[in-house]
Amino acid sequence: MSDLKKDISSQPFGWRFTGRDGEFLLPDAERNSGLYFPLANAAGFMSCVTPTLGGDSKTGQNSFYLQPVSIEDLHNNRSSRNFWCGLPGREPWSAAGNSASQLCLRFTPEAEEVSVTGGFLYHIVTRVSKTLGLSAEIVSFAPVNGDRAELMRVTIQNTGGTPVSFTPTAAIPIYGRSADNLRDHRHVTSLLNRARVTDFGVESTPALSFDERGHKVNTLSYCLYGAGSRSGGAAGAPVGFFPAAEDFLGEGGTYDRPAAVVENLPCTASAGDTLEGYEVMGGLRFADVTLAPGQRAVYVLCMIVKEQSDTADYAQKYCSGPAFEKFLDENKRYWKAQTQALTVQTGDPDYSAWFRWVTLQPVLRRIYGCSFLPHHDYGRGGRGWRDLWQDCLALLLMDPGGVTELLFNNFAGVRPDGRNATIIGTRPGEFVADRNNIRRVWMDHGAWPCMTTLLYVDQTGDLPFLLREQSYFEGNGRTGTIFEHLLLQNLIQYFNVGDNGNILTENADWNDGLDMAPERGESVAFTAFYAGNLERLAQLARLMKRENLAETLSLFEEAVPLLSSDGDSPAAKRLVRDAYFRRCREGFSGRKTETDADAVAAALQEKSERLKDSLRRNEWLENEDGFRWFNGYYDNDGVRFEGGNENAGVKMTLTGQVFQIMCNVATDEQTRDIVRSVERYLHDPKIGYRLNTDAGGLQLKMGRAFGYAFGHKENGAMFTHMTVMYANALYQRGFVREGYRVLKSVYGSVTDYPVCRIYPGLPEYVNQRGRGMYSYLTGSASWYLLTAVTEVFGVKGRLGALSLEPKLAAEQFGADGRAVITASFAGKRFTVTYENKGRKEYGEYRALSALVNGAPAETDGRRCLLRGDQLSGLPPENEILIILG
Repeated sequence: MSDLKKDISSQPFGWRFTGRDGEFLLPDAERNSGLYFPLANAAGFMSCVTPTLGGDSKTGQNSFYLQPVSIEDLHNNRSSRNFWCGLPGREPWSAAGNSASQLCLRFTPEAEEVSVTGGFLYHIVTRVSKTLGLSAEIVSFAPVNGDRAELMRVTIQNTGGTPVSFTPTAAIPIYGRSADNLRDHRHVTSLLNRARVTDFGVESTPALSFDERGHKVNTLSYCLYGAGSRSGGAAGAPVGFFPAAEDFLGEGGTYDRPAAVVENLPCTASAGDTLEGYEVMGGLRFADVTLAPGQRAVYVLCMIVKEQSDTADYAQKYCSGPAFEKFLDENKRYWKAQTQALTVQTGDPDYSAWFRWVTLQPVLRRIYGCSFLPHHDYGRGGRGWRDLWQDCLALLLMDPGGVTELLFNNFAGVRPDGRNATIIGTRPGEFVADRNNIRRVWMDHGAWPCMTTLLYVDQTGDLPFLLREQSYFEGNGRTGTIFEHLLLQNLIQYFNVGDNGNILTENADWNDGLDMAPERGESVAFTAFYAGNLERLAQLARLMKRENLAETLSLFEEAVPLLSSDGDSPAAKRLVRDAYFRRCREGFSGRKTETDADAVAAALQEKSERLKDSLRRNEWLENEDGFRWFNGYYDNDGVRFEGGNENAGVKMTLTGQVFQIMCNVATDEQTRDIVRSVERYLHDPKIGYRLNTDAGGLQLKMGRAFGYAFGHKENGAMFTHMTVMYANALYQRGFVREGYRVLKSVYGSVTDYPVCRIYPGLPEYVNQRGRGMYSYLTGSASWYLLTAVTEVFGVKGRLGALSLEPKLAAEQFGADGRAVITASFAGKRFTVTYENKGRKEYGEYRALSALVNGAPAETDGRRCLLRGDQLSGLPPENEILIILG
């Protein structure tokens, strides 16, 4: 993708990569609103930090260290990390830029020079004040160990020509409670606070937790420790403390102009003092400093959430220069290894570096879930059912070790009636019912486990996995094979149809914004998805019999009619569904019956073909302008949602096209028509491929999404998840140039910093103005990786064999004619180099020859295929060269 992005260094402003490991530099960082950067570790510590050290940190919904923030709080909230230099006779200077006087200078010629350096996962802010002759560098990260902590190192340097004296004070307000208390009982919960001053910091241990769980004895302590040194000297403890926020602020003071700093007030506490019933302040005063020109003073701070019973000396562990360097180095090595599991080289080093930030996003989703970053202010932590399965797509590509048991445990969330739990517990295989106690068929939930399991089987060849017995959620101890779990989820949907013969939307499919068609709404889009699933399950049933794994397949006695029954009408199908649900509620025996695997396959194949035939006959549209596409939905009156012409207004959804292409419902001719229609009605050169056209205001019989302004979120934004799935579908069907055009558009949009204004990565969507929204925690990253690896670079599993079939465009090869991918497969690591010296286009080149670790391997002109027995004899690290011509 070498031509996708302009040279960032030539842009008026924006980040640029500074190394091959994804590090980037953003000059003028303060002149960008809404930026935030994640800091996290596998122990469950979750932070975000802005160029002015705003943001928050927490270990969960009920344990926020810093005050919770949403996106608007990033410019509103003064309660943030800070470090002050009190200057005699002058306004105090904030190393974080959080002073009233510095804010006044931001848009003037005297504005400070501020830059951000981002790496995996550490954050550096550099600030230079020419008028004061001072600079500050603040490095932040979360150590990659079992501690739930965030470390900060503040370095103050005299950059002028004369000595500078100042009084240093670390100032971090300790919120220390549930996000619920931000407004609900905010003051009352401060009365629970118990603070203790130690030699190196302030510890806040509320007496009770006071949130939706009730009044419980609190077990957590929220602590700030710090030490400082000058010019490499030994770390020194603070000389005094301000543990009460009101004492630090003073009467009439604010966090951006606190009296304790402005008036250089004496400290209010010493080591050993306690404080009860007040908002707690991590106010650490250090000894006065005079820096000669070029000299530096260094301060290390540790914010940590720990168990009250934990007596470890974290100040000793973290608060020194050598310790900080040690843990920072560990952090860099750990995250570098995480993002090196899957890498690409296309001749454009910027693309290669950007790709590594995308590989980080599924890891962040496993830590943050879909909450706990400023845009992600909905939910209370954790992931949903869809996230659980789609995030596994990336895991299968990046870190396949342990995926077998992870997938196996996930199936424990499926009920015998084909529905599933929606809240995921903290332990493997732990699920609970929806917290709102909504028991219904979640329209799209049955689709994702099948897709992910099919990828797993292809990647590993582990067909016996499908015959392992797993328990059912709320199944009274009943168990069934993984294949039975998959059958139930997909067969139930086949019978859960509306009057037009498509699967009922109920309250939303993948798009949660389509939530106002609960009675008669239908998702044509996901009907295609289930048609594809049923076909693949039929193939697996036949394969298991052919491989002598299973002559017969086990199914609940009550579920057998789901295979044999069909019905001549939607009403008849619903009768079959209702009969099964009734048996599940009343007198469900749980007895099993064995059915010939070929008979199961035939029944599934027939159902798949019935759905496909119905979609082709009833949902293919043509308007008077000569454009053709599939209808995607029916509203709550059972009325077709899509259609229309250019004079009256066109209604079209991208989702309605994606699954028809991906699941082989659309013919090749129809796919060409769809591409033409998408380019006409959904492609916007400014932002990319929109999720839908403008439906003309509120659609109360379809969903809340249409209450959003057009061009935002699920109403007509460039929603990266579905856009990438569209590209994936096109690649799968051999429409490579078209698919590449889509991926090229996504990459171009999200890396156009002057417009998009986000750090490297994939946001959830790009809005009407081209701005990236909801960074880091989006399923689009998993789909992007899946598409890049298995389709673009063609590194794909075929029932445990490794197929190498590139679909690279000519411009994706470097100047040397090479494109390279490093990925894992079958427990081994492969670096695959495609050499296209003539830089031919896809469709013009063939796979002429292949070398595996220097030894010739067979090609058939399209691909190189390594069988399982060939793979087993290879070493852990492998080099493959495929010559294209």
